[in-house]
Amino acid sequence: MRLLDISISLLGLIVLSPVMLIIAVVVKCSSPGPVLYCASRVGKDGRLFRLYKFRSMVSGAAGLGPRVTGSGDARVTAVGRFLRRTKLDELPQLFNTLVGDMSLVGPRPEDPGYVKSYSAEQLQVLRVRPGITSAATLLHRHEELMLTGPDWEETYRKEILPAKLRIELDYLSRRSLPGDMRILAQTASALFAKPPRHGANRGSQCQS
Repeated sequence: MRLLDISISLLGLIVLSPVMLIIAVVVKCSSPGPVLYCASRVGKDGRLFRLYKFRSMVSGAAGLGPRVTGSGDARVTAVGRFLRRTKLDELPQLFNTLVGDMSLVGPRPEDPGYVKSYSAEQLQVLRVRPGITSAATLLHRHEELMLTGPDWEETYRKEILPAKLRIELDYLSRRSLPGDMRILAQTASALFAKPPRHGANRGSQCQS
């Protein structure tokens, strides 16, 4: 699987480099701050690494509110809303995959603050490299629409994160190369799907 990660991530970086260059220019010109957002995440065996995304929020947003982004979050820029909706902000994680911090498919990496509260069972997701996409990612693709109200971080911590971890653990119990390829294909297909209307019910589906 590591050879596949290297091959696809390297090919992706080469093929998508013009798109990534355009995004970088647009992000830089649209709001003050760096092009990339770098965040500490927990990887395989609990090792911390730097996860990269195109910046989709105002500079310094991490210190201005919750660690997850809710529906209508004022910290998200106009360009950032488009990048997050299309998942183009995730493209720099191909570099994370190339250097071995992440895999193409695997449990999504979480903020260390959330991992501290994992149960012994939930910590099993750290046995493998985290992924750019996963079964939980597909089911929670429009997660931000579910994070509403005065304390959406608490909703994430108590409701959404445990549900995602159950999906990730189930994935790990029956992980296979054909299964990973199917998730990659479904992820590519989902990029062209319309998002649900604002306020879709929670049963349907870092700054994360």
